[in-house]
Amino acid sequence: MNAASPPEVLRAPLVVEFPFTRSLGPVQSAFLTGLRERVVLGVKTSDGSVMVPPVEYDPATAEELRELVQVAPTGTVTTFAWNGHPRPNQPLGTPFAWVLVRLDGAGTALLHALDAPGPDAVRTGMRVRIRWAAERTGSITDISCFEPCEPDEPDEPDEPADGPGTGTTTATPHDGVFAEPVTGITAPARLDYTYSPGRAQTAYLGALAEHRTVGERCPSCHKVYVPPRGACPTCGVATTDRVEAGPRGTVTTFCIVNIKAAHTANLDIEVPYVYAHIALDGADLALHGRIGGIPYDQVRMGLRVEPVWTEGGRYPDHYRPTGEPDAEYDTYKELL
Repeated sequence: MNAASPPEVLRAPLVVEFPFTRSLGPVQSAFLTGLRERVVLGVKTSDGSVMVPPVEYDPATAEELRELVQVAPTGTVTTFAWNGHPRPNQPLGTPFAWVLVRLDGAGTALLHALDAPGPDAVRTGMRVRIRWAAERTGSITDISCFEPCEPDEPDEPDEPADGPGTGTTTATPHDGVFAEPVTGITAPARLDYTYSPGRAQTAYLGALAEHRTVGERCPSCHKVYVPPRGACPTCGVATTDRVEAGPRGTVTTFCIVNIKAAHTANLDIEVPYVYAHIALDGADLALHGRIGGIPYDQVRMGLRVEPVWTEGGRYPDHYRPTGEPDAEYDTYKELL
């Protein structure tokens, strides 16, 4: 008789996305507002060099920087990398080069995209210029990309004539004052990846789909871990002995959530609500879950709860009180 085949290890595409909103100080505000007006600003440091993009504090002395200068929209490629497979939301939809460009008048390089027909058309020292976006709002994307300068403009040598990093050529003072300055930005951060939970959690998720909670026991210390991790975090040995825990458990600790989750359809829950660590009966590790069926201000440590499943749900929607007396502190204190 053949042994049963192990379950297929799960894989799923996941996205972590967070729109980061920040206010701007006077230097960053002037820089981004300047881009909207097709003006590139840098800032002078204590040694007289010009940093583009500008920073608010000197990287060497930490002193505050406010002396703004305007640099040219043309510059020199200092290094590059070819991107043959652009990803969504990158500057160009066709293959392009990521380049560091030292704009004329700057002592540092700016990272952006270079529109070029192929990797052989890109080289260190080549002369490039900014291609401005047709619609500009006050962000780094106001620079649509860089493009090669006219063919008759020669490449620069590896070091400018006035020495490395001085940034004195074509840098002119600027007061940084514009009408309707940009005072804040929202920068979307996004990570796309494929997640595989591994052998232990694949079995755990498969059992949840059957409304069962399955953990694994350490062969050395005999603790039962739910959710299983595939190895005991205490003993460092593999865990393979599966044990069914719960379904009931005890609230060990909890927090009251007062901020509504945004842009997440499956977390459209009215606030405030309670998220808790729950020690399932027979488990030696608390898992987390939402508490429902009780006013948020009546949730307490020691509260006995049970899972509530929605139709077709692959995991408990929330946990509700069982009506049992609260558990004694000594029964769950090791799981806090």
